Amino acid sequence: MSTEAIYSDHFGLTERPFTLQPDPSLLYWSRQHKRAFTILEYGIVSRAPITLITGEIGAGKTTLLQALIGRLEEGVTVGLISNAQGGRGELMQWVLNAFDIALPNDTTDYVQMFQAFVNFVVAEYAEGRRVVLVIDEAQNLSLEGLEEIRMLTNVNSNKDELLQLILVGQPELRDMVGQPEMRQLGQRVGASFHLGPMDAETTEEYVRHRLKLVGGTGDEFASDAFPAIAEKTGGVPRLVNKLCDLAMLYAWSDEQKVVDQKTVQAVLADGIFFTGSQEEGGNT
Repeated sequence: MSTEAIYSDHFGLTERPFTLQPDPSLLYWSRQHKRAFTILEYGIVSRAPITLITGEIGAGKTTLLQALIGRLEEGVTVGLISNAQGGRGELMQWVLNAFDIALPNDTTDYVQMFQAFVNFVVAEYAEGRRVVLVIDEAQNLSLEGLEEIRMLTNVNSNKDELLQLILVGQPELRDMVGQPEMRQLGQRVGASFHLGPMDAETTEEYVRHRLKLVGGTGDEFASDAFPAIAEKTGGVPRLVNKLCDLAMLYAWSDEQKVVDQKTVQAVLADGIFFTGSQEEGGNT
């Protein structure tokens, strides 16, 4: 069996429509995703010191980030950190690596690392460029780590924002930022949005949209398949992709050109569709 046999030969598609990896080229602009992206753009344009975007696992946050980075103008220098952890010094090393800032003799002295970053930001500003530091999965940082990141914005000593932060993470990130000891960070959040799940109607539009983008008609899934898809995935894009991909595999094995309710139910009955709550004991 090959993936080409499933998607190209059987369904007539140019590529696999449902994957678990973020793919901005297949992004479906639901109302929520449009609003989240608007907030991200507003944060950049308004020079907000900190922009905060949260959402459940698999809601599409990273895909939106990739879409934003792909559209930024040339006058913006972007550094991206994913899944950063560690204490004082280690986090600063993540920041330097994000911008390819090298230090003499690979020093790990915090003061020297911090000063090197400040020098970089000031130099970019002198060349007419702004620096944007994006931290994905920021909920993995400790409160001390968030405070350390917040202190980087102290470089903004005049009316212009030399450095902007975009913090993206799961819902607990919003709770962390809202804690009393984080009030200095919270006061610098100039734009924020929480990306929720898709409703049933949007879930159907999302599936048909992705099918059409890879050469399909959108009718590769029958209308009666969508209630179960929406219910079992909770409207979370990553879970929708996972269930739809398995359903297409089942349809291919049954030599069916259309995924219907019976196909989706067969996937669910066989117990091969796992969500985060089933696999890890937590929320999806």
